[in-house]
Amino acid sequence: MSRNLELFERGKKSIPGGVNSPVRAFGSVGGTPRFVKKANGPYFWDADDKQYIDYIGSWGPAILGHAHPEVVAAVQKAAEGGLSFGAPTEVEIDIAEEICKLVPSIEQVRLVSSGTEATMSAIRLARGFTKRDAIIKFEGCYHGHSDSLLVKAGSGLLTFGNPSSGGVPADFTRHTLVLEYNNVEQLQRTFDEIGHTIACVILEPIAGNMNLIKPSEAFVKALRALTEQHGTVLIYDEVMTGFRVALGCAQSLHGIKPDLTTLGKVVGGGMPLAAFGGRADIMACIAPLGNVYQAGTLSGNPVAVAAGLTTLKLIQQPDFHAELSRRTARLVEGIVAAARELGVTLCGDSVGGMFGLYFCEEIPSTFAEVTASDRERFNRFFHAMLAESVYLAPSAYEAGFVSIAHSDEIIEQSIAAARRALATL
Repeated sequence: MSRNLELFERGKKSIPGGVNSPVRAFGSVGGTPRFVKKANGPYFWDADDKQYIDYIGSWGPAILGHAHPEVVAAVQKAAEGGLSFGAPTEVEIDIAEEICKLVPSIEQVRLVSSGTEATMSAIRLARGFTKRDAIIKFEGCYHGHSDSLLVKAGSGLLTFGNPSSGGVPADFTRHTLVLEYNNVEQLQRTFDEIGHTIACVILEPIAGNMNLIKPSEAFVKALRALTEQHGTVLIYDEVMTGFRVALGCAQSLHGIKPDLTTLGKVVGGGMPLAAFGGRADIMACIAPLGNVYQAGTLSGNPVAVAAGLTTLKLIQQPDFHAELSRRTARLVEGIVAAARELGVTLCGDSVGGMFGLYFCEEIPSTFAEVTASDRERFNRFFHAMLAESVYLAPSAYEAGFVSIAHSDEIIEQSIAAARRALATL
């Protein structure tokens, strides 16, 4: 029995499913999860001491690669002074100022500890600011596990959502409307009919939780125009895309200035840190200034802030994102070309340090198109890549991530591994 399997079986006795987040259980792809022993740069080693090229990078935060020496040193120095105080510190102001400098739409920002906390708080703030209840999210977009966001689409255009998780009362989701990503006509009709009741629209500006899906220019422009017209708060959930697709986040690529933005992953440099921020008049509704309550004991703790602030400084190096984008695009282009040579139906896309691979004819633009791809073939490809010591997201519906530590040589090794893996299909 492998050490990974031993740990998985042992973990099941004290942890539900043996893991602390569902996708880690390999439920979608089957097989035994890899338990990470250590990680460095573009690699991690599992419990059997096997080395893998890692393309999830803790689901996005490891943009510099694992255990970057400057980030580790900053964390060690901060920890020597204490882990958490429940009182304000100067470094909280430092990172807030850095975020506001890098993302012009954010005039003020509040630090929290997770992406779920950031999106939950941003929606509460939008409702408090507008004094409206209804919200819009898009099918296939994931914004954390707060109750009002664990919603599946209703049966008709203006049918509000139904809970997609046990333990969520229908009353919690009856104000959440689920629309189709990239469907401009549906969005327009919805605002025409009930725009005056909608507190906010929240979206992943580049989806990563139904694999990588880019929005159309028309969709983005319609979102901004309709929300402005109806006094609705536009929330860009950049927990995944923030600082990963561009230094100014996805909104800088779109030329859009959202009213609120949520951040996570890269902003914490691998530590539990997230944030939400935006227009000063909206942020003024948050306690202690306003009546929208939000608090957190570990928010802005100095260790997490040290990791995040150091990461934000390092990704501002000249041409950092241009080089990251080039390497990511090369990975995708190489794998797709190999598939074409072998007669395997596969396409791919990338933006910044994110990428998607799809076992279908054309790059999908909606949740329905993604779910129509060949999941069984992806699962076989995933395990073939594991055998080649390349670790991809264990789901056909998750984006992948490249770090600046993935050198050209590692990218070419990964393409060669993918060619061998595809040949087995």
